[in-house]
Amino acid sequence: MQNYRVYIIIFLLFPLSFFAEDGSQLWLRFPNVKNGISADKIISKGKNPTLEIAKKELATYWQGQAVELRTDKSLKYLKDGYTIKSSLEKVIISAGKESGLLYGVYHILRLQQTKSDVNHLNITEKPSYDVRILNHWDNLDGSVERGYAGKSLWKWEDLPNTISPRYEEYARANASIGINSVVLNNVNASPNMLRTDYLQKVKVLADLFRPYGIKVYLSVNFSSPKVLGGLENSDPLNKNVQNWWKDKASEVYKLIPDFGGFLVKANSEGQPGPQDYGRTHADGANMMADVLKPFGGIVMWRAFVYSPSKEDRAKQAYLEFLPLDGKFRDNVIVQIKNGPIDFQPREPFNPLFGALKKTSEMAEFQITQEYLGFSNHLVFLAPLFKETLESDTYADGKGSTVAKITDGSVRNNNITALAGVANIGEDANWTGSIFAQANWYAFGRLAWNHELSSEQIADEWIKMTFTDNQKLVNPVKEMMLSSRETAVDYMMPLGLHHIFAFDHHYGPEPWGNIPGGRPDWMPVYYHKADENGVGFDRTKSGSDAVSQYFHPLNTTFGNIETCPENLLLWFHHVPWNYKMKDGKTLWEELCFKYDSGVKNVREYQKIWDTMEPYVDTERFKHVQSKLKIQSKDAVWWKDACLLYFQTFSKMPIPYDIERPVHELDDLKKIKLDLKHHN
Repeated sequence: MQNYRVYIIIFLLFPLSFFAEDGSQLWLRFPNVKNGISADKIISKGKNPTLEIAKKELATYWQGQAVELRTDKSLKYLKDGYTIKSSLEKVIISAGKESGLLYGVYHILRLQQTKSDVNHLNITEKPSYDVRILNHWDNLDGSVERGYAGKSLWKWEDLPNTISPRYEEYARANASIGINSVVLNNVNASPNMLRTDYLQKVKVLADLFRPYGIKVYLSVNFSSPKVLGGLENSDPLNKNVQNWWKDKASEVYKLIPDFGGFLVKANSEGQPGPQDYGRTHADGANMMADVLKPFGGIVMWRAFVYSPSKEDRAKQAYLEFLPLDGKFRDNVIVQIKNGPIDFQPREPFNPLFGALKKTSEMAEFQITQEYLGFSNHLVFLAPLFKETLESDTYADGKGSTVAKITDGSVRNNNITALAGVANIGEDANWTGSIFAQANWYAFGRLAWNHELSSEQIADEWIKMTFTDNQKLVNPVKEMMLSSRETAVDYMMPLGLHHIFAFDHHYGPEPWGNIPGGRPDWMPVYYHKADENGVGFDRTKSGSDAVSQYFHPLNTTFGNIETCPENLLLWFHHVPWNYKMKDGKTLWEELCFKYDSGVKNVREYQKIWDTMEPYVDTERFKHVQSKLKIQSKDAVWWKDACLLYFQTFSKMPIPYDIERPVHELDDLKKIKLDLKHHN
């Protein structure tokens, strides 16, 4: 009897610990099958680690008819893609290689999970990009630059001997959304990443990821030959330097035969590079490309470069890279941030897209929310990603969107790729908040198929992560789809940009102007508010950044009457009393935008509170808590910006919007403890 009581107590404790919902399952909540498909109903030929994973996923989770997995060499034109044909009796998944079969299995499991029809399928999928890559800004000491989900997932001090089970969980999550490449370390790279002992650790991860179709890449420090090899310099035209890189590449590929290649940040924000020796970006990239070429490796060379010059920061990447067009090797791809400044809540697309006519280009997005409230703010990024991808560059005539320029459909690109700066850390829920998981998911789905809509992606994620009950799906989807615009409204509407607090980029600091500091690191450089108006004049009479865009965009952006109002202050210095299209003055419009952002976040709080019956307690309270922070932060942003800009406009805040609850002098005293926000 005594033992029986002990069992009862243990059983009652289980729900509090073992069954607690911590968000670690992400969107992979396939119901386990008790009496599911038998092994003889999973038909395949050959034995391959990737194929075995595909079969295991089916055996564990598939609830439908028999599944046949066929490797068909004639389908190699689909690259990592697949075909799915189904009837009431059988589903046939065919692909040119095993990774395609695994992606096909995840496709039908996703359909099953979202309650879609799986009996009448006739699907052909070919990925939009060859390389669908997460860039981890993880450092060797375990910290993550601009990461808001705890320390790094990679436990370098434990590798290669101790392997975390989360490494394989991570690979599985990526494979489920088609991500096939990973850069393990920060673009501000330590030379030590290329030390032999670290390469042995990297090999362990590469071996774990390979069956999931994932290749490993590394960020490299351009000074590695000098720092690690003891050479006199790291000049890319120095034969000794070239030989050092050649030897290092051989060492890497001996350990990891399918190693993807190098990501390089050079001559940017103090990082070393070829310009230190009077060489060009092409000289540096080509030297590395040459040593990787025999192994099939590629170089992703970042175009994020700017220096403390008198030239508009938004123009600098274009000015530096355009003269090098056609001078890069065919296994070099120039990696370009989506906008010309730095992952702002809203930017026009980077004018380099399409301008480099003889060079492969790839877009770089930021999944982690460096400028969007960290993991505290609910901001669904699919609309931001789509906004860039669907922007028409007019580089090759109308219809030359960023997506079509980068995916090879209007240019004969040697390599196609899409990169996202990862928001993943060691937190149990992976990304610091539940809704931040949706941004990892959205990036993977768009890298696989950039024609998917934000609505479709949100719908999938909600049903897979929470429930398919429409009483939750519809209101939460509406909340997600409007959330990016809401964040722009309460932070930087109408084309305002980079008015964040110095260094940490969390809160507002439009007054920021450190004496003697670099002008292009100061908010006042970007908004240029004065008694006449606000905004950065990038027209012909200003910095002439508009000239970097193809016609008709240069004219459209350059004319205050035709410039899209959501980019107005990006391209124009606008008088406070300028009449907007809705009849309000610019000042009134700014006030109403900020107020609208605050109201929307409060509406999200109301919506989420009504979701309590449909969500487990842990995740419900987690999101509820985050929305409280976001609501307070939105008011902070609104008050800081309106009270500050009012010192220039001298106009009253319209009386039908909420009054500020702060004093400007008090707001200026706020100094954040970043540990609290990380």
